[in-house]
Amino acid sequence: MTLESNGAPRRPAPLVGGQLALLTLAVAFATFMEVLDTTIVNVSVPHIAGDLGVSSTQGTWAISSYGLAAAIAVPLTGWLAQRFGQVRLFVLSVILFTLMSMLCGVADSLQSLVAFRFLQGLVSGPMVPLSQTLLLANYPDHKKGLALALWSMTVVVAPIFGPMLGGWLTDSYSWPWIFYINVPVGVLAALLSWRLLRDRETMIVKKPIDLIGLGLLVLGVGSLQVMLDNGNDLDWFNSHLIIGLAVVAVLSLTYLVIWELTDAHPVVDLSLFKARNFRYGVLTLSMGMFCFFGSTVIFPLWLQTVKGYDATWSGLATAPVGVLAFFLSPLVGRNIHRINLRLMTSFAFMIFALTMFWYASFTLDTAFDQLIWPRVVQGIGVACFFVPLNQIILSGIGPDRMAAASGLSNFFRTLSGSFATAIVTFVWTHREEMHHAQMTESVTGSAVATQDYLARLAEQGINGGAGFSSIDLTITQQAYMLSTSEVFWAMGLIFTLMIGVVWLARPPFGASGGQGGGH
Repeated sequence: MTLESNGAPRRPAPLVGGQLALLTLAVAFATFMEVLDTTIVNVSVPHIAGDLGVSSTQGTWAISSYGLAAAIAVPLTGWLAQRFGQVRLFVLSVILFTLMSMLCGVADSLQSLVAFRFLQGLVSGPMVPLSQTLLLANYPDHKKGLALALWSMTVVVAPIFGPMLGGWLTDSYSWPWIFYINVPVGVLAALLSWRLLRDRETMIVKKPIDLIGLGLLVLGVGSLQVMLDNGNDLDWFNSHLIIGLAVVAVLSLTYLVIWELTDAHPVVDLSLFKARNFRYGVLTLSMGMFCFFGSTVIFPLWLQTVKGYDATWSGLATAPVGVLAFFLSPLVGRNIHRINLRLMTSFAFMIFALTMFWYASFTLDTAFDQLIWPRVVQGIGVACFFVPLNQIILSGIGPDRMAAASGLSNFFRTLSGSFATAIVTFVWTHREEMHHAQMTESVTGSAVATQDYLARLAEQGINGGAGFSSIDLTITQQAYMLSTSEVFWAMGLIFTLMIGVVWLARPPFGASGGQGGGH
């Protein structure tokens, strides 16, 4: 890293031509691989749970443990990048992520899988925010909007293709292959990135580490995630463990905020929230990701649990949301300086709300071709949500704080997805249990409807206890269907409410480096 005459770090000349294309490919591979692993496990949970001898609810720990670890590591990106250099940190993160993926594949118990997934999430923390930072640093100023669009496209499309790829690998081979697939991708991404960027390392700043802030972050976020993961099984606040975790989480996170705002070298730069656009942009991103990721988790679970789809068909039903997002994201990025960013994001939330209400109208008889159309339409919202919102979040952020800002915004994005997994699955199963209990109350041997239904079953050769088992299965399916509709309705309402929040941001929305933004 060379210096200007005034002592400030000199920015390397942007890459052009084939080198820029290769860098984009390498960063896209790394980003795609990391974000893919947030959803590739979703459709494989029933297979993982069955193979390891645990319940499907316990199987989701493989999802939330990854999100928890990534959420802890992501906000450390700014400090780590200054301490070791952005390029070294990015390449090392990719290499370790690839190694942890192999270990996840060979795990032979839930405990070892959750442990390796946690480590995988921990080393993945810097990958996504640094991929965004490295792209912006090496793209010409007039193409920074396109850089954001390409980055956003990989972040958005990867979780969509995750269920499809995960379903196919699980059904065609076995669930460990959802992790082995990362190995060739990770090796290629690391080699290309190091070859292109090793001479473009950022300046090293040896700041002291904020051990107290780091400890409070790990303790607070960890306690909160463990509480969410285990609350349903332990009957929530009737459990002393859940109460204890809740108290630890609240106290740790409260003291974390106080400490980080007063420490000279905070591990998490909370002063970024003083910037209006960063503050409201991150809030909008967090709530949007909560609902978007929650729907991505619950959709394949519903298809497999209630409608009897296998992992492959569940993934195929989930994937169409990526079609329009893939083609529209670069178009939005190239024209981002002409777009009214708040209006575009509001339009995206309207699309999301519409599709959530559309999902809520599904029934047990909804055919496959009817399932995919709202997923296709949702792709429009995906392209119009992530690209403009990332522009809003980073508007006015200087190059020296770009890694920290990207890390902190991605922290809340990751944390929202992790919380969504725990909260949405809890609400889904809790509402199913409630509806099941209510419907079961009317099923008695003396009820006319019950006698008629049992008589029809008897004509098909289903008698006695088998008949009541059939009734219970039907009630379970209907209860899950009602619960699924309620979850999607709630998400639709949240998306609608978030339209007002994005308008709290204020122009100008130009990205650092001179890229303009719409008002």
